[in-house]
Amino acid sequence: MTGKKPIDAVGGKWWRAEGDHWSFLFARIALHSFIVLVVTGAFLTFFYDPDMSRTTYDGSYAPLRGIEVSRAYDSTLHLSLEVRGGLLMRQIHHWAALIFIAAICCQLLRMFFTGAFRRPRRLNWLIWAGMLPLAMAAGVTGTVLPDDMLSGGSLGLIQGITQSIPVIGTDLAFLLFGDGIPGDDIIPRMYWAHIVLIPVVIAVLFPARRLLVRRFGHTRFRDAVPGRYGRLRSAALLLYTCGVLALLGTLVQVNPIWLYGPFEPGAISAGAVPGWYMGFLDGAVRIMPGWEIDVAGHPITLAVLVPAIIVPGAFFTALAAYPWIEERITGDRRLHHVLDRPRDHAFRTGLGAAGVTFYGLLWAAAANDQIADTFHLSLFAVTAFFRVAVLAGPVLAFVITRWMCLALVAREREEAVHGYETGRIVMSADGAYSEIHAPVRHDGGAVTEQAELRS
Repeated sequence: MTGKKPIDAVGGKWWRAEGDHWSFLFARIALHSFIVLVVTGAFLTFFYDPDMSRTTYDGSYAPLRGIEVSRAYDSTLHLSLEVRGGLLMRQIHHWAALIFIAAICCQLLRMFFTGAFRRPRRLNWLIWAGMLPLAMAAGVTGTVLPDDMLSGGSLGLIQGITQSIPVIGTDLAFLLFGDGIPGDDIIPRMYWAHIVLIPVVIAVLFPARRLLVRRFGHTRFRDAVPGRYGRLRSAALLLYTCGVLALLGTLVQVNPIWLYGPFEPGAISAGAVPGWYMGFLDGAVRIMPGWEIDVAGHPITLAVLVPAIIVPGAFFTALAAYPWIEERITGDRRLHHVLDRPRDHAFRTGLGAAGVTFYGLLWAAAANDQIADTFHLSLFAVTAFFRVAVLAGPVLAFVITRWMCLALVAREREEAVHGYETGRIVMSADGAYSEIHAPVRHDGGAVTEQAELRS
């Protein structure tokens, strides 16, 4: 590297490519979704009132007319059903939050499987790994604001998780909720965290990530054709993202709070599930056995502490620290600017597949009651299956994925020596049949597209 120029050169020119592969679009989609979130959120703040004082609903939705509700719920109903474009903005805002978190997850997966987290981009990995729980926290704090039945369910889960923390759990719950639970303090506090604290931190992380990209240059795949992303293409992707979110907000209903009704302590909503990004937490709580131990006269509820605090905490800590963990294990301290093919690092790819499987099984376990009801199965049998699968599934996924990667690499080696099968059969002069093998071309030591397409 010379000065602050991007590292790596192709054809004598410094590499400044960005967006030369479809997987590089995830970061852009995350940024554009965040922009939509900020714009729609600014619109919603003009009509939403985080006041928890009681009022009588007299709006246009007849089934709830005359019911005593909070001003937060009343303002959300007014925004949804009586403000021109209000429901559309709410739904676009909600869908943008879901897409935002999904894009961050895809970006992390792309970086993990291709080795984009290694030196000198470990700080870039930390930014994305930190942005994921921030985005999830933004989604949760936004979910509780309408003060509907889903909001109450989320607050109940937050309360249980907070109180399960040993020694300080009760004090933390008091600081968070105030005198009563859920009380009148929690939603105003969540409101300011949702519209100010979390967005400001995320807004700082995006330019920080951009500065790192400018400092070290963009990664690339081996033998990729250099190119620039360009402002025109970036603007086009922004418009495309906005268009897709507008279509989702227009055509796909999400979070119809008038159907859920206002939150009532002691009541529950049948069939209610959290946002997809929090499904793993709900699933972990559902399948965890109801264990509780007593330490020095203090009960510790493992049934909540382990799945809601320890497992997510260990997962996000390992996620953030993985670049240093792999560097310590492999001893590889070199600078990397060319991305890996997942098959060339079988252990890492298998580990990633195991993590995805673990998350997916916990996510599916959040619907154990729905699965049991739909397929006419015993709820206890479904829960027992997930308890076994969440432990055995990741191991099986690791073994199978690693074996597939090693098999693909071994086949490439064989094709490099003997050529690849063309499917053309010829007969020799003595009547014997054989298949023609065409040689595999190489470019700079890498198998070219011809062999890649076959794999």
